[in-house]
Amino acid sequence: MSLIRSIDPATGEPVWEGAGAVAEEVSAALLRAREAFPGWAALPVETRIGAVQRFKAVLEARRDAMAETISRETGKPRWESLAELGSMIGKVDISIAAQAERAGEKRGAMPFGEAVLRHRPHGVMAVLGPFNFPGHLPNGHIVPALLAGNTVVFKPSEMTPATGEAMAGAWTEAGLPDGVFQIVQGARETGEALVSGDIDGLLFTGSAGAGAYFRRLFAERPHVILALELGGNNPLVAWDGDVGEAAAVVVQSAFVTTGQRCSCARRLIVPENSFGAELVEAVAALADRLTIGAWDDEPQPYIGPLTSAAAAATAAKQVAGLVERGARVIRPFEGIEGRSDAFVRPALLDVTGISVPDEEIFAPVLQVNRVPDVGAAMDAANNTRFGLSAGLISDDNALWQRFILESRAGVVNRNRPTTGAAGSMPFGGLGESGNHRPSAYYAADYCAYPVASFEAASAAGSTEALDGKLRT
Repeated sequence: MSLIRSIDPATGEPVWEGAGAVAEEVSAALLRAREAFPGWAALPVETRIGAVQRFKAVLEARRDAMAETISRETGKPRWESLAELGSMIGKVDISIAAQAERAGEKRGAMPFGEAVLRHRPHGVMAVLGPFNFPGHLPNGHIVPALLAGNTVVFKPSEMTPATGEAMAGAWTEAGLPDGVFQIVQGARETGEALVSGDIDGLLFTGSAGAGAYFRRLFAERPHVILALELGGNNPLVAWDGDVGEAAAVVVQSAFVTTGQRCSCARRLIVPENSFGAELVEAVAALADRLTIGAWDDEPQPYIGPLTSAAAAATAAKQVAGLVERGARVIRPFEGIEGRSDAFVRPALLDVTGISVPDEEIFAPVLQVNRVPDVGAAMDAANNTRFGLSAGLISDDNALWQRFILESRAGVVNRNRPTTGAAGSMPFGGLGESGNHRPSAYYAADYCAYPVASFEAASAAGSTEALDGKLRT
């Protein structure tokens, strides 16, 4: 039995600690979920809707307390954690609408009776949560999975167990039947026990490396639905327009949540002209002005620390590797005096003309690439094994039409941050960024499978199809 502990990255103080679930405990949770599945799936969808609406009411009542828990575990400023709770609350109504639209029941008259489209739940779904949005992202899997009639076993990130416990408490208060939703805390060994157990689906948000591992792991388990929401080495092409407004979009794309969003811009592609030069200077100047602080500082900072000192050290090593390859430092990646080692300043590196790894740096690090023309900009944007998000800053409508046509990404924005997304739209990527099962509004698609039925009230008239075609 391993002990897990979450730490406030701003102070180093413990937030939560407890025992990780061992393999036998995980197996027992999966068995309870399996036993609860038939009864939950058989309930009218209106009953399941009522349960998730009660969950929504609990979130609304506990909004401030849960936001504080998220902030203490992740380091995010209070304002951002409150926004995360808002997304969790909003997810309920959006999921109800998506369930009806994308996974509901449809009937059509036929000469013999009717054709009916129904959707059926898969069974027991394992959900592995990330640390950067420990409430919102797993919630985006859990709510539609339960609405569809699945049962869920949820393992939060070992870095954010208190947030997971808070979510589990909200589901308990919502009055779900026993076994329908369960939480297992733990680190890697707990997750391995969960994904190797008797499950019908794995809904995962995390790194591309872990996603690649799961693809291999489930290659010979085709009955297990696999929905992967992974990272990205996301391009932002800034080509023309107002320099100040463009710089604001760039900074929000690259540095929000201290660069710890999978959709953050990692690569800034600009033209080799005065606009490009002025924009890079404006981005650097604006980044210098960003307020950085603890989650409860007043006034509220724009960004907090990275999730841990270890995360900061990993990012620092990646940046050092870029500098060794020839990257020119515009703004260094460095710590903040008087703060914990998890605090860092946003970094800006010019990598024009050098070969750099196609890797996601999960930190506030933006790489600048200057290119001669639009064709080179498109080539640079698509020169990645990832495909989560991409963005264009331009007033040129024709350029936007080309960009939206040629971009290889699941979220492609214009004159908006690359992190711009909505629960009422799909969210997911191509290549190493996912497996073509986008979440958000389209989560309903992977939480149930379609069943086509052709139905007549009786078998009367069936012999007519054989008339004249039988031997006497």
